[in-house]
Parts: sequence; C-alpha cells; structure tokens
Amino acid sequence: MSKNQPTNVLSSPKKKLMELNLQLPEVSTPGGSYVSVNIRGKMAFVAVQFPILNGKYLFQGKLGQNLTTDEGYQAMQLCALNVLAQMESKVGFDYIEGLNHIDAYYRASVEWDDAPMVVNGASDLFLKVLGEQGVHARAIFGVEHLPREFGVGLTASFTIK
Repeated sequence: MSKNQPTNVLSSPKKKLMELNLQLPEVSTPGGSYVSVNIRGKMAFVAVQFPILNGKYLFQGKLGQNLTTDEGYQAMQLCALNVLAQMESKVGFDYIEGLNHIDAYYRASVEWDDAPMVVNGASDLFLKVLGEQGVHARAIFGVEHLPREFGVGLTASFTIK
C-alpha cells in the first residue's frame, strides 16, 4: 500500500493531534513472532499496544493497587496513541476509513471496578483525533497477567481504503 499524498496537506488526525498538544510516540517493534499491523483486504488489525512512550515502560502494576483510575485512563490514552502511531507508520492516516473495534485489557485488584472509565481513555482519544472515523465498538477484559507487568493493553481493528 502506498502512502503517497501531497506534502503540503496536513491530514485531519495530524491536525487534531497538534491541537490537543499530543505527539505520536516512536513505533515499537513486536516482542515475538508477529507483525504490529496485519492487513487483510480492507481490514487492518493492530497487535496489542502497551503504555510505552519512546521505549520507556510506563503504568506498570495493578489498577486499584499501584495505579489509580486516573492513571489507568492516561495509560489507555497512551496505548491508543501507540495504536495510532502504528497505523500512521504502516498504513497512513489518509487510508483509514474508520476504527471498528477495540479490545482493552487491564489488571486490577479484586475490589477495583472502574474498567469502563479507564477504557474511556482510549475511546475518548480515538473520537477526538479521528472524529466520526473514530466511532467504535469495544470489549473490556480483566486479566491476571500482562507482559512487563503493564496495567493495561489495547488492540484495534480498522477498515482501510
């Protein structure tokens, strides 16, 4: 897939990121035998993204124990930025028709129960940056373990042009 586009045109998601004073993180590389973005026909599937900022692991621990709900929201926001960085790098924003679905994973103490609020960190970011193209369905999974003791993780699927 070619990412040819006029160099003087700033795509809307890039503009939105600038308006929100956000930057895409460096694209991370897979930690195993898989690809970061798998394209099949008009679908792009983004492998799990964790709260990693330019190679630095952030937001490690369990929600309700080592991480607050607000920190979880920020962690999910960072995961969403990593999803967008993967999509921009491998596909290009101009080729995104829309976000379809996200799967959000979290680790938490037994008594903590604010997962929807945390996952809004990703959902809100996608809606702000992608606008109508960011409307999506989602699923939320509480898990016992995530790699590197991360508190959250996020996968996504997109329809592409």
